[in-house]
Amino acid sequence: MTDSPTPLDPSRAKRLAAEYGLKPEEYDRVLAILGRTPSLTELGLFSVMWSEHCSYKSSRVWLRELPTKAPWVIQGPGENAGVIDIGEGLAAVFKMESHNHPSFIEPYQGAATGVGGILRDVFTMGARPIANLNALRFGMPDAPRMKQVIDGVVRGIGGYGNCVGVPTVGGEVDFHPAYNGNPLVNAMTVGIARADRIFYAKATGTGNPVVYVGSKTGRDGIHGATMASAEFSADSEEKRPTVQIGDPFAEKLLIEACMELMATDAIVAIQDMGAAGLTSSSVEMAGKGGMGIELVLDDVPQREAGMSAYEMMLSESQERMLMVLKPGREAEAERIFRKWELDFAVIGHLTDTGRIVVRHKGAIEADIPLAPLESEAPLYRRPTAETPKQPVLEANAIPDPLGIEAALLRLVACPDLCSRRWIWDQYDSMVGGQTAKRPGAADAAVVRIEESQEKGGARALALTTDCTPRYCLADPEEGGRQAVAEAWRNITAVGGQPLAITDNMNFGNPEKPEIMGQFASAVRGMAAACLALDFPVVSGNVSLYNETEGRAILPTPAIGGVGVLEDVGQAVGLALPPGAELVLIGETRGWLGQSLWLREIAGREEGAPPPVDLAAERRNGDFVRAQILAGAVRACHDASDGGLLVTVAEMAMASGVGASLLPPPGGIPAHAFWFGEDQSRYLLALADAAPLLEAARAAGVPAMRLGKAAGGDLVLPGGRSISVSSLRAAHEATLPALMEGR
Repeated sequence: MTDSPTPLDPSRAKRLAAEYGLKPEEYDRVLAILGRTPSLTELGLFSVMWSEHCSYKSSRVWLRELPTKAPWVIQGPGENAGVIDIGEGLAAVFKMESHNHPSFIEPYQGAATGVGGILRDVFTMGARPIANLNALRFGMPDAPRMKQVIDGVVRGIGGYGNCVGVPTVGGEVDFHPAYNGNPLVNAMTVGIARADRIFYAKATGTGNPVVYVGSKTGRDGIHGATMASAEFSADSEEKRPTVQIGDPFAEKLLIEACMELMATDAIVAIQDMGAAGLTSSSVEMAGKGGMGIELVLDDVPQREAGMSAYEMMLSESQERMLMVLKPGREAEAERIFRKWELDFAVIGHLTDTGRIVVRHKGAIEADIPLAPLESEAPLYRRPTAETPKQPVLEANAIPDPLGIEAALLRLVACPDLCSRRWIWDQYDSMVGGQTAKRPGAADAAVVRIEESQEKGGARALALTTDCTPRYCLADPEEGGRQAVAEAWRNITAVGGQPLAITDNMNFGNPEKPEIMGQFASAVRGMAAACLALDFPVVSGNVSLYNETEGRAILPTPAIGGVGVLEDVGQAVGLALPPGAELVLIGETRGWLGQSLWLREIAGREEGAPPPVDLAAERRNGDFVRAQILAGAVRACHDASDGGLLVTVAEMAMASGVGASLLPPPGGIPAHAFWFGEDQSRYLLALADAAPLLEAARAAGVPAMRLGKAAGGDLVLPGGRSISVSSLRAAHEATLPALMEGR
């Protein structure tokens, strides 16, 4: 057996390093660490572990600014998923992650394996997944390939989640030309675990066996992490081999097998084989524990003949896990995984060397110190350029070209506001029987906690994903602040207590100062909102280089929020009940900058986005939640995209009940009052508005009567009306029509 790896020819090694995404100075650092030219496998390990996707080398300096601690946070960023204490001895485990590049190249498998990967991140921690959500950004449906991308992504999400038996309960979808060449597919999973039975990736114990479980390793996904760390070009479709292939039925078996083994005390550490596959899982487990690791790849279950060490270490085949077991527990673990018809193999052991050694066919293919791979990847503080501030647009200076009724009809039918039924009908939102508020029924999904029911309780989680990218483009700091506040507001609107967030930071090329400036500013805004709202970040993902031929996406810091309801029976939806009085909470100034009305009706995308007053956000939201939990509120909807009249229309369309609306206060043009996107506002439906208005006055919360629910029309001040049925017809028709002929 050779005692050292066979180095590459120096000129070939330098050429391959560039091909694999290593900068010249990074390759020089590899040479210094090794003291020699790397082998092919070693070069592969460095290239994936130092990729942007795995190392966060451009973003780590900024992510440190995010608040990550609170008394209820059990595990913050740095593990497979975040963990928060939700009471009754239970924890919520959750994370959001991107599969953007793979989903453009191969939409169905890209989206499906994105769901599979985030499921594994959660059940790796010992949590049974109870809900999936997503945040999707597409180009315009008439752009080249975009209908096929939309169709494939939606089918991939539904196909994987439905088969594995985890409900897809919520999400969001936006359309904009900036995503024509680079759609975003962000997947989120939430699970429930015992708070005292959380499993981590920190490996310890010299000599402890390293075990491979799940599906066999193939050649799919090789260099997927590297592909996700570079811009797209005209030949992006040639990268199909870097997209993984998923098997949701194997994933379901893997969940059950892992849960069964986790009920024992056999596991020391466990890690999903996600991006960079066997490389990242082995490096991260051993590195976090300060250990070394030795792997023998001859024992890796393989589904293709003649696989090399390089291919096995970099493969991103799905439905695989790596574990470190206590000595002598191998037979017990193998029995469980064989019962579930999954592969099981001991492929190595932990050492005290602080190095990763990879052996294959009697030869050492890699021998690298772990620290430079796991925790000492290059760290850049890239140049930043601030986004120029846009002027505040005065509502009085923007004429109404269409009229209120016609504008409302156009807005509820526009791609960003139209019904998502075509999408969510492809998802099983009710599998498992614990979904209390399904897509379209409320501002946040509400999912019962089964373990609480078993103890006679009625607790539930409130879940949402949110971001307004057009705000982020105009002012990334304000947009980051608004994304967090919107998630907090949506959880509040169903009666939930917001507890924590996960994020998915989707941006363009960080080597461009204006892009890095967007990222840094968005983080600042998010951090301010998280602190003001006691809403810490416990997990997340960064996806950079979302550009095609130099054209970047809109900056999109997607936020996934989790909150808790003590009694699921107190949760409210948005359907307008007949006879209810309508009350608007929050101040309205008629902010039209960056609004959908300005874009869809006036044909302009400009101006400063609406500011978020975080003190008002906290005050208004805490007041609304208290009123919901006191039983005073029959329906609630936050006022956001499209403004106040769209909010009323969405509540009316959810129930078929119309409303008669009162005249707006003086001093604000009617179109600005009805369609401005001022923040920190909620529309409440109540049996009796008087007590709430008095309570709001006493609390210093802006509140005003807006009208009363009745009939089948929206009756505007002055007697003009529009039928709810006509609004619903326009609202429902758009997506099916856009997707015809795909």
